[in-house]
Amino acid sequence: MSSFQFQVIGTVESPYKQKFAIPRQPGLIAEARGRLVLAPPYAEDDIVRGIEAFSHLWLVFVFHETASKGWSPLVRPPRLGGNARKGVFATRATFRPNPIGLSVVKLERVYRRNSNLVLELSGIDLLDGTPILDIKPYLPYADALPEAAGGFADSAPQTGMAVTFSEQANAFCLAQKKHPELALLIEKVLKQDPRPSYKKQRDAEQHYGMTLYHFNIKWTVNGDHNHVTEISQLP
Repeated sequence: MSSFQFQVIGTVESPYKQKFAIPRQPGLIAEARGRLVLAPPYAEDDIVRGIEAFSHLWLVFVFHETASKGWSPLVRPPRLGGNARKGVFATRATFRPNPIGLSVVKLERVYRRNSNLVLELSGIDLLDGTPILDIKPYLPYADALPEAAGGFADSAPQTGMAVTFSEQANAFCLAQKKHPELALLIEKVLKQDPRPSYKKQRDAEQHYGMTLYHFNIKWTVNGDHNHVTEISQLP
């Protein structure tokens, strides 16, 4: 067969509302919590029987936001500063012949929400609304290979970025109760330095904004310092 058709089994609810600021690999930000919502006919209790015995899961998903942009045999990995080209199959870039991704996440709990079955997850790197094609248990003896070579990405990225909060931003984080780890999540996201590679070479102060959950976060970057200037509730 030259092509296959797959069914979407569920959809991710994520704090990341746009591609900008999503960590480039799963597990880098443990505080990034989300949910995988399984709707009928994939919301039967039997379909996840035994799943809570596993601490982590593999999610097979679709790069739904970039799928329409096609694919490229060569890409510029952000890890290399966007200056070097690598074959798409030597990277985890989104612009693939089949726009499929693979992410390992921590399973926190399973519960029912009306007719849906919900898997609460942490350490996610998935955009809100991401379609999921399959779930597989993570098997430490087979999937964790500490002797494996990681090519140009053989260790977790380190940026050395510092993060501070204005009085307003700090007070906002303390006042809202729904997401008690909001400040820590923002700090870890910004320490990943989500800016495009070409902007990291600029010395002038830069202004940015992003949406996490239903909050609008604004910050400035000056050298290696991120300063969160304002946080507000979206309408």
